[in-house]
Amino acid sequence: MIKKCYRKNDSILSRKIGDEFILVPIRQNAGDLSSIYTLNEVAARVWELIDGNRTLETVLEIICEEYEVESHAAEEDIVYYLKQLESGGFISSD
Repeated sequence: MIKKCYRKNDSILSRKIGDEFILVPIRQNAGDLSSIYTLNEVAARVWELIDGNRTLETVLEIICEEYEVESHAAEEDIVYYLKQLESGGFISSD
């Protein structure tokens, strides 16, 4: 299992507005409104779990328990999502 930890970029603002969870990159104290990202429920939960201390393995275990999904089914999606966040500069890994 993967022991990698992820840390959020400090220049990303996250907010829950109504039923939606959004990520907004903040640059030079102004929001880049063309780069607002809306997350689905599971992606928002993964975002909440990223704290720089939890390993990918721990995040995966929590998601599988909370959403009653098998590990092999969730791992591929979560790894893909985290790679997207990392390539976009939203998170970094140890």
